[in-house]
This record gives sequence, C-alpha cells and structure tokens, in this order.
Amino acid sequence: MTCSLCIPTSNEILFQDDFCRVVLLNDPDYPAYCRVELIGHIKEMTDLTPLNRMRMMNVVFAVESAIREVIAPDKINLASLGNKTPHVHWHVIPRFADDKHFPNSHWGLATRGEVVKDEAMKHEVSGVETTKYEMNSAGLQANNHALSRASVLMLKERISANANFALS
Repeated sequence: MTCSLCIPTSNEILFQDDFCRVVLLNDPDYPAYCRVELIGHIKEMTDLTPLNRMRMMNVVFAVESAIREVIAPDKINLASLGNKTPHVHWHVIPRFADDKHFPNSHWGLATRGEVVKDEAMKHEVSGVETTKYEMNSAGLQANNHALSRASVLMLKERISANANFALS
C-alpha cells in the first residue's frame, strides 16, 4: 500500500524544505486548516532524533503562530494521530466558537447543524472570491470565517518567515 503522505500532494503547499512540508487542507468548515508532513516516511515522533523532533515541533509552532496572526481564531487544535496514515504528521486546526463542532474535536460530534455548501452562497471580498456559508431555513450552520486568496498568500508568507526563523 502506498502512503498518501509519501506521494506528491494535490493540496497547496505553503512551506517546504528537505525535512517537511506544510499543506493547506482547504476545508471550508475550518479555514486555514494545515497539516505539517514529514518528508521521510517515519511512523512515530520517537523514531526521530531529538533534534528532528524539535525541528518538527518548531515548524508546527510556526504554523500555529502564522494562523493566529492571519485569521485570529478563538483556539488552535494540534493533533498527531496517524492511525489511518502511519507517517509523522501534525494537524494544525484553527477553531472558532461558532464552528460546527466547537467545543468538541472537529472529528467528533457536531454541536451545530451541518454547513451548507451551496454555489449560490459564494461572495467576493476585495475582488477575491471566497466562500461564506449562511444560515438557511433549516437552521444549518454558517461559516463566517472564509479564507480569501489574499489571506492564503499572507498565511504562506507568515509560515515561511516563522519556520525559517524557528529553524535558523
């Protein structure tokens, strides 16, 4: 079986060096949700040398800082599970008090209705198309934290700056 993290990604790469890459998962329910993926196929953090464990966490913290700077979420969740994909990677998930799962894990039970994903609900912010979901007549959850292209570019710049500083 091929490891999904060992092959080129279709997700936008926000940062990459010879050790790891940061990809934007583009989840409309969780804007700026990133995954920090180790380049080499290693199963557990403790299989890394102490120096490389620290290097990985420095990148994770650089991503967390960048997300906080760019979109100011109410909370950041960090997770490293690997049960389905046994390859070192970290999820960096921005959370908002009004997201559909808050305060539960974003993989857990929703506390609000499902997000409406409807083409008719796209709008433009400063000439950049974003997606924003609004309450519908069934009372489904709104996503008021859409990520514009300008925000993605700013996130990419901040992650790169933070990671390069942390790794220097």
